[in-house]
Amino acid sequence: MTNYKILLVEPEFPIAAKSKNHSQFLPIGLLKLASYYRKKGYDIQLNRGNYSASFIPNRILVTSLFTYWSEHVKDSVQYYKSLYPGSKVEVGGIYASLMPDHCKKYTKCDKVFVGQHQSADKCKPAYDLVDVDYQILHGMRGCTRKCSFCGIWKLEKKGFKSARQIKNEIASNNVIFYDNNFLANPQIEEILEMLAETRFNDKVIHCDCQSGFDGRILEEKPHLAFLLKKARFSTVRVAWDFDYHKFPKVKNWIDLLREVGYNDRTIFIFMIYNWDFHFSHMELKRQKCFEWNVQIADCRYRPLNSTYDHYNGNKKDQSNEDYFIHEDWTDFEVKHFRRSVRQHNICIRYKIPWKSYSRKYEIQNARHKIKKDLSA
Repeated sequence: MTNYKILLVEPEFPIAAKSKNHSQFLPIGLLKLASYYRKKGYDIQLNRGNYSASFIPNRILVTSLFTYWSEHVKDSVQYYKSLYPGSKVEVGGIYASLMPDHCKKYTKCDKVFVGQHQSADKCKPAYDLVDVDYQILHGMRGCTRKCSFCGIWKLEKKGFKSARQIKNEIASNNVIFYDNNFLANPQIEEILEMLAETRFNDKVIHCDCQSGFDGRILEEKPHLAFLLKKARFSTVRVAWDFDYHKFPKVKNWIDLLREVGYNDRTIFIFMIYNWDFHFSHMELKRQKCFEWNVQIADCRYRPLNSTYDHYNGNKKDQSNEDYFIHEDWTDFEVKHFRRSVRQHNICIRYKIPWKSYSRKYEIQNARHKIKKDLSA
């Protein structure tokens, strides 16, 4: 069909401007759909926010991220339905797939697309629609684990790519894997060796992984730490989702990573808070990480069916009507833990004793980040 026009929309999610093209928020699904429909000869436009297109679209495809950002999806659907009343508006993505009935009723879209678009998923993303200097790859889909706080195993059918398949897709010197359990791939050794040896434009490949590495697999196969370093994974994150008393396991993972050359600036511990372990328990874990001199990548828990989040770190006495607060936590504890983690990371990053910390170091850290962003 000639002159068929499709508008791809990323709603105005509450993402900081400096993070708009960050690897965690790039609308990779829309970019793959763009390539897929271009092959059919359709006209494509990507709107990252709510504004008019350069054409009147036949279809409008709106992506969704977290369920708790559903109101932003609704805003986009209503905006574009009002702007283009003759166009069909469809919603896909995480929220749409986890809560399709809610999505249809709440956003009043014309159609909800559940799951992955298998044909589009095989396409190379249309990176010309965004300004990035990296490439996103999937070495696997789904996950071998079924963690209660994660919905990936519900959203994606498990599958793995070979080292050869991944190599054939490399088209950048900066590769970011969107795998949710990268080390679980049965060909992980071959993949890491391939990445270490592969060149693009006669230059080596540098890698990162959006998600954390499974420390349990690292413990079973300690040689993977060496291979990760050999494959030039710049930062390593491992998740401490179990209780404090098993901390020797986490310490062992850190030791394995340090033995191959990772340090306090390149090792992070993922920790989920506002969850099943109460504040005092999480503080013990944080203090242990400080003892080990490693930074923390913290994640505030929201249930998979949570449809709103008006958390405000500067506002006191918020309640469950504002955002999800676990029954064993309080608003004060949620915000206090977040502040402690921020102080924790700055102290480690700048080698500051905990008792010597002051607000001026947060300002210094912010200025450093701004300077780094401007020079990038």
